[in-house]
Amino acid sequence: MRSYYDMVDLGDVEGLLQLFSESAVYRRPGYAPLVGRAELRAFYASQRVIDHGRHELTELVSEPGKVAVRGTFSGTLKDRSTLDVDFADFFVLEPSGRFSRRDTFFYVPAV
Repeated sequence: MRSYYDMVDLGDVEGLLQLFSESAVYRRPGYAPLVGRAELRAFYASQRVIDHGRHELTELVSEPGKVAVRGTFSGTLKDRSTLDVDFADFFVLEPSGRFSRRDTFFYVPAV
């Protein structure tokens, strides 16, 4: 899992896409579900509002076919504002080990 977040932080879009299945679904607040590697590529290459930053993992829980991660992200958005946020990610894995689904949640006021 650390390698995945390192690839995100380094902007290695092609590397991180290899960790997802061809038909993977990524659900993230504020976006319609991203389905398939082409939509994931578009998100990471141009739609993501984050310019750069660093994920720190504070907890990882796994069982066969599932991984949950909690951590913090500190970085800069494309509008040059800064962001410090806690997050949680939930992954579903195929038997091959590739991600078939990712759901992200942020600890920010919403309701």
